[in-house]
Amino acid sequence: MKIKIADLMVKDVIATLPHKSIGHVKDIMKKNKISAVPVINSENVPIGILTSTDFQKDLNESSPVSTILPETIIQVPAYNNIDIAAKLMLKHKIHHVLVTHEKELVGII
Repeated sequence: MKIKIADLMVKDVIATLPHKSIGHVKDIMKKNKISAVPVINSENVPIGILTSTDFQKDLNESSPVSTILPETIIQVPAYNNIDIAAKLMLKHKIHHVLVTHEKELVGII
């Protein structure tokens, strides 16, 4: 039996919208002791992810997060085997992968 991504993902994801400020997201990360915040649109579809690494630069905290979103986001369907997520993380040298179901954000690994 293969382990599915849905079995291991964090389901209660704290996400934000692209118009929210960089300072707002930094506060969310600090308050919740997390190192990544997905950015979603109004339909709960991921459009990016911000990690603590993104905030190591000198940024204007009042700017919207959309100004610093990476062009590429890595996401996997919840029904995939966990080894798919692991391979993506190794290939792209990342620590977080967004998990989707029918394009909507449902979790994070």
